[in-house]
Amino acid sequence: MIFSVLTPIEDVLTGILEFLHSSIGLPWGWAVVSLTLIVRILIVPVTVRQIHSMQELQRHAPELKALQQRYKNDKVKQREEVMKFYKENRINPAAACLPILFQFPIFIALYFVLRDFEKEVFPNYPQSDLGWLGIVPDITDKITAHWSGYVLLVIYVLSQVASGWFMSAQAQMSQRIMFLILPFIILPFIVDPPGSTVFPVGLLMYWVTTNLWTVGQGLVTRRLMPKPAPQAKRSSRTPAKDEPPSGDGAGHAAAAKPAPAAMPRRVKRKKGSRR
Repeated sequence: MIFSVLTPIEDVLTGILEFLHSSIGLPWGWAVVSLTLIVRILIVPVTVRQIHSMQELQRHAPELKALQQRYKNDKVKQREEVMKFYKENRINPAAACLPILFQFPIFIALYFVLRDFEKEVFPNYPQSDLGWLGIVPDITDKITAHWSGYVLLVIYVLSQVASGWFMSAQAQMSQRIMFLILPFIILPFIVDPPGSTVFPVGLLMYWVTTNLWTVGQGLVTRRLMPKPAPQAKRSSRTPAKDEPPSGDGAGHAAAAKPAPAAMPRRVKRKKGSRR
């Protein structure tokens, strides 16, 4: 079933790789990197939506925190009110995962392309080289076949942690922790996949490249995203915003108004008195 669903995507990815190699002249390793950049450019609209949702979430963060605090003793009611708050303010809390959801089928399809690359694509280009940067000898080989694979694993973990840090900037702490520990959970399946599956180096190159793109995107977004305005500090003499007027209703304005000057007292003299 999965083969029939992903076959059109595999054909498109194979066609792009062959075009980048034969028409533009890129080695296969750089063709994989360029393919990653093309995919990230195509999902820019989804990324923009993700950024806008993060901005809205940051702008309403104080209100959301107050709402969660109000219903902290009733988790069911808290979830209902939070979801209602998201809907009223058009906030999509899952927007951070949208780029991953769009890339996941491409990632799986590229795995199948690279798995059968030496049999189905490479024979058409016998003079080509499957190496990359003079370090990776074969992008279709397994990770542990060469020391360069371990270097890419280290870069993958660092880039995945950094990518998860930016992607979960506005998420809850539990979700953020999950994003940060995810690469360490996936790492054993990359190094030693179950069964006879081989995780090719080229697929890890795709993963590292998209992570670095996400990190760069996060740095740019953080610089462009407006910071929330700081709340005005109140002193002990600053009246509260909703403080009711005192006294006869004149409020502080009447209290601040100076009293009229007293009229001079006139002394009444008796008749016949001397000066």
